[in-house]
Amino acid sequence: MAWLGQFFDPLTLLGMVAGIVAVTMMQNGWAVWGRAIGALRPLFSADPTADRDAARGAMLQIDQVAQLRGLACTDRVRTTSPFLTEAARRLANSDRVDAFELWVNQALADRAQRHGAVHRLWFSVADAAPALGMAGTIVGLVGMFAAMDDPAKLGPSMALALLTTFYGVVIANMIAAPVAARLVDISERELAWQREAAERMLAIARRESAPVRRAAIREVA
Repeated sequence: MAWLGQFFDPLTLLGMVAGIVAVTMMQNGWAVWGRAIGALRPLFSADPTADRDAARGAMLQIDQVAQLRGLACTDRVRTTSPFLTEAARRLANSDRVDAFELWVNQALADRAQRHGAVHRLWFSVADAAPALGMAGTIVGLVGMFAAMDDPAKLGPSMALALLTTFYGVVIANMIAAPVAARLVDISERELAWQREAAERMLAIARRESAPVRRAAIREVA
């Protein structure tokens, strides 16, 4: 296992990470890094399929409550999703369907924009890592050629040249790119079920906001 230690140079790795952070910060801004790090938690714990199934069950309850007690009581349905909870609250308190529809569209658009910013940052890391690794390789080669008259100095320069390329490949292809791909998949599936729930709520709101039609149906019944 001692040979593994040859692949670990704290200063070289720290320099690579610092360079990657600097490049991606200039491309995406500093604030996105906080959300990108925070996105690592749902990276392992998120289950969009289970969330979708739970949302469909909650929507059935919201639909039943709306039919029996009206829209004003839909916020009594308890859900584990912050989005559904907020949507049910706004559905219960909205006087107009178009106001609720405006909030839904804006909320989903903002969520998609936040997710997209995080995805772009991780893709930026995947792009920057090999480039900085190549830059480190060039620096190492320059050091080697500059020290050709001193064989003792060739080793560190060659190690720098090879390790920076190695770190760039590992960070890009084994960390950043898989993280970005996984987050994109989670985001797409999450937004899909949220749009489905929002469309169902809008249909409920339009149905319950048709007093003339409801009155006619009750008279026939």
